[in-house]
Amino acid sequence: MLSQVERKSYENFIVNPVLSDISLFNLLTDEEKMLLERNSSRYRFKRGTIIYYEGKRHSGIYCVLKGVVKIFKMGCLGKEQILRFAHKGDVIAYRSLLTNEIACTSAKVTEDAEVCNIPYAVLMELFERNWKFRQYMMRMMCKELNEVNCLVTEIAQKSVRERTAEILLYFKDEFGIDFDNTLKIRITRVELANNIGTATESVIRVLKAFENENLIELDGRQIKILNSGRLREIADFQMYRQHCKF
Repeated sequence: MLSQVERKSYENFIVNPVLSDISLFNLLTDEEKMLLERNSSRYRFKRGTIIYYEGKRHSGIYCVLKGVVKIFKMGCLGKEQILRFAHKGDVIAYRSLLTNEIACTSAKVTEDAEVCNIPYAVLMELFERNWKFRQYMMRMMCKELNEVNCLVTEIAQKSVRERTAEILLYFKDEFGIDFDNTLKIRITRVELANNIGTATESVIRVLKAFENENLIELDGRQIKILNSGRLREIADFQMYRQHCKF
């Protein structure tokens, strides 16, 4: 069950969500899927809504059905370090729930989203019933840890120019592009800086340089990719997130 505080943060409650887009749940039996459908709740979030806070306990896991959610930690000086952007098909907030710890990250909606909440008790029942489900979730945890380890290495060893080129290519591969090569994900300069671990001013300078070199085209939060090949050369493209897929 959601706490009163969590319930008040949601808008337009919807029942009986369809979870077919979440690959994790394709491992369930028909009976287990029915259990999931009957006990999960679906919500709509507006951009800017905090789904959960670092330092608090979760009531369940969250599955992103639509939109984009950023997962981040707050630094000692109050600056965000974005660890990843979750979108359709992604599951978030499961690690701290499975380890019975308080949340080590926060989640905030960056594009209007629909999110499904699955209570802890239901998750644990599925965890005990279905070994394939359990194994998949353990692999998800390992993948997430590997992503963070690789992110730390990227920040430590690559220049801002290289990291910016790399993250643009990652967004292209992960979120896709529109017919005119514009990234489907809409991201602010601050969010981009917080993702690659640098100052906003540095990202702005690099993006402007890329635009002057005819590698990208900027229009507010929209970024059009004009020359993926050159960006790949700049990034020495060995995307850390690509190594983490399973």
